[in-house]
Formats: sequence, C-alpha cells, structure tokens
Amino acid sequence: MVIIHKLSKVSIPKIRMKYIFFTALTLLLLCSQNAQKVEAINFTQFQALAAKKKNDTLYVVNFWATWCKPCIEELPYFEQVQTQFKNQKVKVILVSVDFASDLERVNTFVNKKQVKSPVYLLNAGNPNDWIDKVDPTWTGAVPATVCYKSGKKVFFKEGEFSQTELASTIQTQINKK
Repeated sequence: MVIIHKLSKVSIPKIRMKYIFFTALTLLLLCSQNAQKVEAINFTQFQALAAKKKNDTLYVVNFWATWCKPCIEELPYFEQVQTQFKNQKVKVILVSVDFASDLERVNTFVNKKQVKSPVYLLNAGNPNDWIDKVDPTWTGAVPATVCYKSGKKVFFKEGEFSQTELASTIQTQINKK
C-alpha cells in the first residue's frame, strides 16, 4: 500500500505534466499552421505582385504601418471586402511600411489580429525613391490605397476609408470596363 501511494504521488504529477506539455505543443503546432508569415519584399517584387499583372483581377493594395492608428482601424475593412468580394476577381494585398528591422513585430501583429489577406513588408530603401512610382500625388503618408487592374493603376487614395467607402470604391472599379 505504501509503494502504490508513493507511486501515485510521483506518477500523477508526471502524467499531468506530460499531458500539459503535449497539449501545449499540439496547440502551438495548430496555431503555427494558421499563422501568416510576413515576407519582406523590395519594390520590384511589390510591382510584380499587383502593379504589373496583366489580368482582369482588381488588386487592392493598402499601405499601412503597425504604428499608424488610422491604418489599424481600417484593417478590418480590408479583411471584410476580401470576404465580401470573394466570388469576384478582387485580391487585397496589405503592404506594411514599417522598418525592415521590425519584421518580427509586424509578424506578431498580423497573427495577433488574425489577418487573412496576404501581408508584405516593403523593404525598398529610401521611400523618396519609390513613393512617386506608386502615385505622383502621394506624400508618403499612410494609410494609402492603390488599385491596379490589367497592369494599370486605376485608383489611388491617401488617407483612411470607411468600410462603406472602401466597398463602394471596389465595386466601382469592378464595374469599370
């Protein structure tokens, strides 16, 4: 009886610890399978994602940053329109303009917010070298959104959207021939 009692004191905590360890490991693996990995890209890679695609998909590109309150407030709207227009040729791409050294912070932010749209961090050097290539009227302030279709820019806006305004803008661009 004493031996069984001693074994139960030793084995129950070990069993619990093994259970907790394997449960935590399983949850970690499941979460990491759904976790998005933000990729740092240069400006040429950015252009290949949307600006130079010669197809009839509307690419809605939002430039944002983790430190930008209006950017963070409108991110859910981009997620909503990705779902709203899922049966149409619309693709939302989120481009972070955080510093390249903050890539891990952007990854953490995107996964904490459970962002589903593809997210990239633009590591393109001096912004003065590429901002005008996105749109000559862009001051560099974020948020900023640009739409491309058939390899051409069809819309640009510096500033934040309401959910209704974003959906309306996308619908207008879809309807254009």
